[in-house]
Amino acid sequence: MPSMDIHHLKIFAAVYQERSFSRASEKLHISQPTISEHIKNLEQELDCRLFDRLGRSIIPTPQAEVILPKALQIIEEMAAIPDLLKEASSTICGHLIIGASTIPGTYLLPHLAARFKKKHPKVSFEIQIHASARIAAMIAGHALLLGVVGAPLDQKQITLYPFFEDELLCAARAELASQWQQSDLQSMPFLQREQGSGTRMVAEEFLKEKGIKLDKMQIAATLGSTAAIKEAIKAGLGVSILSRMAISEELAAGSLQEIPLGGAPMRRSFYLLRHEKRSLPPHYQAFADMLAQATTT
Repeated sequence: MPSMDIHHLKIFAAVYQERSFSRASEKLHISQPTISEHIKNLEQELDCRLFDRLGRSIIPTPQAEVILPKALQIIEEMAAIPDLLKEASSTICGHLIIGASTIPGTYLLPHLAARFKKKHPKVSFEIQIHASARIAAMIAGHALLLGVVGAPLDQKQITLYPFFEDELLCAARAELASQWQQSDLQSMPFLQREQGSGTRMVAEEFLKEKGIKLDKMQIAATLGSTAAIKEAIKAGLGVSILSRMAISEELAAGSLQEIPLGGAPMRRSFYLLRHEKRSLPPHYQAFADMLAQATTT
């Protein structure tokens, strides 16, 4: 098989158009012996003569006439590649898959996706909701390009960018909240999220700072979603720590009440996750850039 490359074709086209090795040499800023050597090698590879040498002049052969249109087409297409890449980068379209933990995936990303889609209507979204630890593992294993989680994770080859602040609080049904005394937390029925949940990680750290460990509390249930936690609280099964964002409507309606834990507010960041060695397609990069600029407004 011939091993010609774009360089061979450019030299061939220049020699054909200039009808001279020396003028092709000047045009391409390549020495004439190098021009001659490339044409000789190309002729050997194609097993045909491309130019008849007639003293100081050359005449393209019929084989050269056949090759020239295709050679020019290839040269033009190669030259157009940078412009094609610029066009692809400026046209934001395609299917965008984001992994997210429960809170950002349910209460934050849909609003950000809607904002993004207004600007880039040719983008469609898929939000896959899993525990924070699993999202990080999926990005590390190249099953996802982007993820959003609610707890900082120590995962090799994963880069985290904090971009949004959330507040956690302890909440209960009104009747249970009226019985509350801060010293009662370890004696009250407590609802916890599953292992790997970002909310659980942050809550455990917060309680630990107060000298309270989950294994010393009265665990009434372990539930796999914020929605399940909310319904269990409403049913009077216990109290729990969860995102203010997730229960804002219930707090406003009075069906749930905040239980003060004292001290500074329990704040955490949401993090954008990506693999440190993966390049992002244009629509992913545009969305990541928007998240980097996101605020609580």
